[in-house]
Amino acid sequence: MCGIAGKIDFRGAVDAGPVRAMCVAMQHRGPNEHGMHQAHGVALGIQRLSIIDVAGGQQPIYNEDGSIVVVMNGEIYNFNELRADLIRRGHRFSSHADTEVLVHLYEDFGDQMVEHLRGMFAFAIWDEKRRQLFCARDRVGKKPLFWTRRGARFWFASEVYALLRDPEVPAEPNPEAIDAYLAVQYVPHPLSAFKDIQKLPPASTMTVTERGHSIKRYWSLDYRQKLDSASEPELVERLRALIDDATRARLISEVPLGAFLSGGIDSSAVVASMARHMTEPVKTFSIGFPDEEYDELKYARMVADRFATDHRSRSCPGWLDTTASPTPTLPVSRASTSPS
Repeated sequence: MCGIAGKIDFRGAVDAGPVRAMCVAMQHRGPNEHGMHQAHGVALGIQRLSIIDVAGGQQPIYNEDGSIVVVMNGEIYNFNELRADLIRRGHRFSSHADTEVLVHLYEDFGDQMVEHLRGMFAFAIWDEKRRQLFCARDRVGKKPLFWTRRGARFWFASEVYALLRDPEVPAEPNPEAIDAYLAVQYVPHPLSAFKDIQKLPPASTMTVTERGHSIKRYWSLDYRQKLDSASEPELVERLRALIDDATRARLISEVPLGAFLSGGIDSSAVVASMARHMTEPVKTFSIGFPDEEYDELKYARMVADRFATDHRSRSCPGWLDTTASPTPTLPVSRASTSPS
C-alpha cells in the first residue's frame, strides 16, 4: 500500500510543509520513497510502496505537458491493456507504472475514466488548467480516502491522523461516529471519528473546485441477474474461473509475492489458484493462537502441504516461531486476502 495526501487552496499559495508532515505520518504505508508536487495553490504528497516499475514509477506522475498530475494508493490490474490502448490513441508514456494510465485516461474520459479501471485504488488528480481536483475510490472501498474542507481550502489523505498533522484541521470528536462504532463495530461512510473529516464512499468520485465539491457514485452491485438455470457443476466451474481470473490479475509484480493463509475457504482458494499460476512455490504465512477454538494452524498446514507451499507460521502470544524457517521478510501480496 501507499499513502497519499494533499492540500488545495483556491485563493492563495499553499505551504507544502504540512503535506510533508502528513506523508511522514504515513511512512509505514510507503517506506520506499517520498514524492511531492507543489504549484500555486496545490501540494500533493505520496509515500510509495514500490510494486510495479520499481525503478521508474516514482510518483507524482504527470501527463505529457505536465498540466495533469496524479498520486495513487493501490494497483490497477488491467493497466497493461489500458496502456496499449492509450498508446494507440496517441498518448506518450514516460514509465511502465500502472499509475501513469490514470492521467491519460483522465485526459480522454474525464470523470468517466473510473469505468475503465479494474483494481483497488484511491487516487487524486490535479487538473491545473481547470483548477480542479478529481478524486476516486475503488468499487468496494479497499483503499481509504479521507477529506475535509474549510472555505477555499481542501485536504485529503489516506489516513485520518495524517490529516491531523496540519494544525488547521480541527480534531473535534464526532459523537455520531462513535455511537455508530459502539452499535455496529465500524464507522459507516461518510463519517469518521472526527466531526469535520469525512470518508469518500466506495465506488465514488469527487470533483473539487473553488465553487464547491460534488460526489458521484459510479457503480453498484447488481443482484438482478440470476443463474437459476445453471447446474451445480456449471456453477462450480464458473466460480473457479472467476477466482482464477481475479487471482491471476493480482500476480503482476516486480517484488516477491506471498499469501496470508488462515486455513479458511477464501484464503485456501486463493492459494490454490496462485499455485496453479506461479512457477515457484507460493510463500504462505499463518498466525496461530493458544486457544484451540480460535487456532487454525492445522488447517493452514493442510492447505500448505496440499499445494506444496513455502510455509511459515507463528503463534501468539510472544510471536514464537513454530517452524524452523527463518523470520520471513517477504511482503504479503495484496492479491492474497480475497479474490474479489
